[in-house]
Amino acid sequence: MAKIVLISCVKKKQKGEKVPARELYISPLFKKAWKYAETLNADKIYILSAKYGLLSPETLIADYDVTLLKMKKSERQHWANSVFQQMVAENIDLDNDNFVILAGKTYCEHLIERIHNYTLPYNGKRSIGYILQFLTNELSE
Repeated sequence: MAKIVLISCVKKKQKGEKVPARELYISPLFKKAWKYAETLNADKIYILSAKYGLLSPETLIADYDVTLLKMKKSERQHWANSVFQQMVAENIDLDNDNFVILAGKTYCEHLIERIHNYTLPYNGKRSIGYILQFLTNELSE
């Protein structure tokens, strides 16, 4: 049973050439989420990308402008199904692995339908202010 942390992508990205996914997202929100994820002693950390689905932090990608927030429910369900297929390809056990999902409601809603053991530290909130405050508090303890 592994501990898997999933961090949602953010709008603010580095422009230019392809870089490892972990370096592409440059907002304070993402940086704090990544730092927090590292404190959780996870077996693996992945990024939930609206464009690419499940991203390994080392995957080379370039800037893009896609968000789940502008997608219809059916498109978000299709996105989640793609993420599940990628998880299976990564040998992630949806039934037994423990997931910590560092994402707002829009990114979580269809994922938690098929993941059995999960924690939502942000409580499904979408407010960036709430999430930043949560992360700041957790990192200062």
